[in-house]
Amino acid sequence: MRLFLHELRAQQLLFWRNREAAFFSFLFPIILLVLLGSVYGDDEIDGVSGSTFLLAGLIGYGVAATAFASLAITLVVRREAGLLKRVRGTPLEPGTYLGAVIASMVIVIALQAAAQVAIGKLLLDAALPASPFSFVVVLALGAAAFAALGVGVTGFVRTGEGSSAVVNAIYLPMAFISGAFFSPADMPRFLEALSEVLPLTYLLRLIRDTFVTGETLASAPGAIAAVAAWGLAGLIVAMRMFRWEPREGMSGA
Repeated sequence: MRLFLHELRAQQLLFWRNREAAFFSFLFPIILLVLLGSVYGDDEIDGVSGSTFLLAGLIGYGVAATAFASLAITLVVRREAGLLKRVRGTPLEPGTYLGAVIASMVIVIALQAAAQVAIGKLLLDAALPASPFSFVVVLALGAAAFAALGVGVTGFVRTGEGSSAVVNAIYLPMAFISGAFFSPADMPRFLEALSEVLPLTYLLRLIRDTFVTGETLASAPGAIAAVAAWGLAGLIVAMRMFRWEPREGMSGA
């Protein structure tokens, strides 16, 4: 436990000292909330006030940006730089190291969500979660599922230089299609159908339910199962595809 806490502290320091990562993972979703909320906050979207709709959407977007995108890019860059390989030669267990990296991202998500809720309420008059407990549980479920997907996708990214392009090409379109910024019902039918298979769509539904209806988790088993299934798929892929040694320059690559 001592090694884990020491490594967790180190990962937090590394994250906040990386200004680019701190901006795009932590600050950017908050900035989007303020900007979009200022423009559309007074509108009504899917029968919900625009500010509340956008707050829930940007919280979900933040989960994907941090637990999936930032985590995947960080691990690929460290792998290709040889840092992950060196970890395996230290007394620190690989699982402890990976757990600390993921836990650090979860801390960032928690801080970000708290900041978004506070800003949404104070600046945009958005609603607070009607079910705070369900809200926290949904965030934990989303963070776990997208972290598993983030670790899994590293197995398909071969270079550190290309990690940002590949990962952003996955999660940014997913954020739009899933309805983080507007209702999927306003999209063309084929995009609306595509949104029904994306994990972020179901995470956003769960988050919005905790704000709007305060429904307990038992009332949305389908959405919970969808997020959990995607997380399980990511975990299976991660167990098969995750590598500690650099892939760039490997024979046959």
